[in-house]
Amino acid sequence: MVSQKYAHVISHSHWDREWYLPFEKHRVRLVEMMDTLIDLFEKDPEFESFHLDGQTIVLDDYLQIRPEKKEIIVRMVQEGKLLIGPWYILQDEFLTSSEANIRNLLIGHQDASEYGSICKLGYFPDSFGNMGQAPQILLQAGMDTAVFGRGVKPVGFNNEARGEYESAFSEMNWQSPDGSTVLGILFANWYHNGMEVPTDPNEALVYWERKIRDAEKYASTPHLLFMNGCDHQPVQTNLSDALRTARSLYPDVEFIHSNFNEYVAQLKGKLPENLSTIRGELRSQRTNGWWTLVNTASARVYMKQANQKIQTYLEKVAEPIATFAKLTGHTYPKHLFTYAWKTLMQNHPHDSICGCSVDEVHREMMTRFDKSYQVAEQITANSLKAITSMIDTKTAYDQSAIPFTIFNTSGWKRTGVVNIDLEVKRLPLANRNRKKIVEELKELSLEGYVVKDRNGDSIDTKVEDLGVTFGYELPEDKFRQPYMARSVRVQFLAQNIPALGYKTFALCTDLSQTVNSPNSQNKANPYKMENEFLSVLIADDGTYEITDKRTTKTFSGLGAYENTGDIGNEYIFKAPEGDIPLTTRGLPAEIYIEEQTSFHTVIAIVHHWEIPASGDATLEQEIQEFVPFLERKAQRSKQTVPLTVTTRLTLEQGVPHLKVKTSLRNDAKDHRIRVLFPTDIHSAVHYADSIFEVVARDTVPASEWTNPSNCQHQQAFVNVRNDHYGLTICNLGLNEYEVLRDDRGTIAITLLRAVQELGDWGVFQTPEAQCLGDHELEYVLIPHGDNNDALQSFAAAYQAQIPWTAVQTPLQSGTLPAEHQFIGWTGNGLALSAVKMNGSTEDFVIRWFNMTDQPTQLHIEHVHGSYEAIYRSNVLEEEGDEIGVGGVVPIRPAEIVTILGKPGL
Repeated sequence: MVSQKYAHVISHSHWDREWYLPFEKHRVRLVEMMDTLIDLFEKDPEFESFHLDGQTIVLDDYLQIRPEKKEIIVRMVQEGKLLIGPWYILQDEFLTSSEANIRNLLIGHQDASEYGSICKLGYFPDSFGNMGQAPQILLQAGMDTAVFGRGVKPVGFNNEARGEYESAFSEMNWQSPDGSTVLGILFANWYHNGMEVPTDPNEALVYWERKIRDAEKYASTPHLLFMNGCDHQPVQTNLSDALRTARSLYPDVEFIHSNFNEYVAQLKGKLPENLSTIRGELRSQRTNGWWTLVNTASARVYMKQANQKIQTYLEKVAEPIATFAKLTGHTYPKHLFTYAWKTLMQNHPHDSICGCSVDEVHREMMTRFDKSYQVAEQITANSLKAITSMIDTKTAYDQSAIPFTIFNTSGWKRTGVVNIDLEVKRLPLANRNRKKIVEELKELSLEGYVVKDRNGDSIDTKVEDLGVTFGYELPEDKFRQPYMARSVRVQFLAQNIPALGYKTFALCTDLSQTVNSPNSQNKANPYKMENEFLSVLIADDGTYEITDKRTTKTFSGLGAYENTGDIGNEYIFKAPEGDIPLTTRGLPAEIYIEEQTSFHTVIAIVHHWEIPASGDATLEQEIQEFVPFLERKAQRSKQTVPLTVTTRLTLEQGVPHLKVKTSLRNDAKDHRIRVLFPTDIHSAVHYADSIFEVVARDTVPASEWTNPSNCQHQQAFVNVRNDHYGLTICNLGLNEYEVLRDDRGTIAITLLRAVQELGDWGVFQTPEAQCLGDHELEYVLIPHGDNNDALQSFAAAYQAQIPWTAVQTPLQSGTLPAEHQFIGWTGNGLALSAVKMNGSTEDFVIRWFNMTDQPTQLHIEHVHGSYEAIYRSNVLEEEGDEIGVGGVVPIRPAEIVTILGKPGL
């Protein structure tokens, strides 16, 4: 007797919003596809359903052109014909922040709920690897199944799964580091294994023989999945006819025009007990290493930097400060935050943020980054004005003082050098003689200015005269108010600013004080600088060593630059065969002190380098002829171009890390630049900041890995350590690193990768991916001691992502003190992830994650205002068990924990 089989055919179209065509051209095709789909639903009652790719933005894009179709879309969703959500966009999971992944889920749920139904399926069809915390995130959001296309190696049920990233079946258990487990379904035959089903019986027989055989190779149950669609695939309008043909040919197979809800429900009832359990990140670890697509992390680095800037500003500056304002009784602009996040996330689809599209796509992305940032800046300015209008500055400072407030929106107490522009005097322009105003302002004396804290203690200060400047105010109740001002730039060391709080200072006139000039102290030679934690010694070739005074460990030979050719594409780095990397080791450098005060030193290192101008003529020919990158014979050009690299090392007093900024003008093509940090630590694993986890990764890849490169993704940092000491390299928007398999345990950070084509399925020239022009790349070196100190270095790396927020403050009486902390918390091993307001209630939301593999506790010490009811929550910010202010929350290893604060009566 032949056992019953079930062929679940799910209609869909994987909709890359922008890719090999710019957004608007793809959208024209989207409108055509959706119009066809609506017509098909009306005309063919046998066409049961369509999966709209798990992302609600598709509906936004369609209805912006076809708003009159909203009612019918709502009806189709509510009837179960059109399955939407749970995401807003299909993101790249590793190149968007932890919070961006959550906001994607939140906004996707909010948008889908407006249509009446959410497809509760963790849908990752084309992600370039999957985050290890996905099962935990999904379970917290009420989803117990994930579907994905990459990351796990299927071996077939006749073969034994030998490794932790192999599965005998397309079905498996997928487990997060905290133990959360979901059903994982791999598109073992990709998400197009049921596309373009023939209606002709002869063609259908051939088609289904192969398709059923391929599906059965990996399926653990008689429920076989066939995805009827692919990238931008038009709807198959004759599918009902095709399925009738299939049923006539295979009476022992039940062909179902299915959907994921139905398919998963049937599948779960038949799953065997011997499914593999796959743990953590899915990065195709058990493959040859060529198709992980990890090098998208270094394609168009300028975009990654822009994303880090606005993403961090939204979630770590604008949202916390707006929340502080709400806690003090002001409004929280949820609608503006939703707009800013949506605008930013329109840059987060994998083909967008990965930098693997045509040039037109990425030009438009930079405009979106700017738009989102502008909204976030205005929200922040409004919130700062609301908060600072309540701060009492009169008690601490006299009438001649010019107060200002430094905010620390990170989760830890903070010390560092702060710059702020202050107006010493302001004169309105209205109905006044401009020339006299300017003359009056120029005559002001700036002698004797120094910063004082609220206790009246003077702080060493650098004051720079900015001259007469123009400004304006936009009052809420009257016309714009232009003015001229005499302005200064103040620089000083701000110490111990409370976490999630602020301190006020003031610029005061004190002729008894001597303001430190840039070279008044620390007159070290240009080859050495130190503070109480670190000593930095610079060699003639511009490499440097750092000695950690706390451990006496010296890291030497740091900061050499490496240059190699790249004949790959936006997806994949490929060095020319036999290419020998060039480095700045041994290349004499210009070294000089650029800036020095009592509280910081900046040393500049300048390399004048010659590198190959591009790939040779063979590369252009091979690209034009669509030669696969692994078969290319191209080499680097014999012609060279100059490359001047300026490195600025900044060491601040009271800060146990070294800031580095690399500036260069790239005039070369087809190459990669990295900066190298030998650690002399030999460890089988290293650590990297990923999505809601500090993940341990093998330094040496699996035996089947043939790619000479083993680059990986990072968010804020990478760390190499032993039990006694280590080195954390923090980055700002530099998402690719590699821990080399050399004799020094070298960390390589990619600064720039320049290529001339998109890659993938065709020939798409991308000259702007050569990244010609000026670049500034920033990173921070953080030595540390034992494993507990490593956690502090991770906190410092998270904090280094966040800009200081400083604002001039009125001299006034007020109800807020001169120093204040809005929210107090403690928790060993916890990293603060979000401080915001709930999108639909008046609750505030705070989120952390446990960086360690050990349990810990969270203690909410205090919250400003009348928020006394504190509850456990989840990533959808739903109310759970009450814990109360002062309560202790037990936290599992690697757990993501969210709390809600509900306003009191």
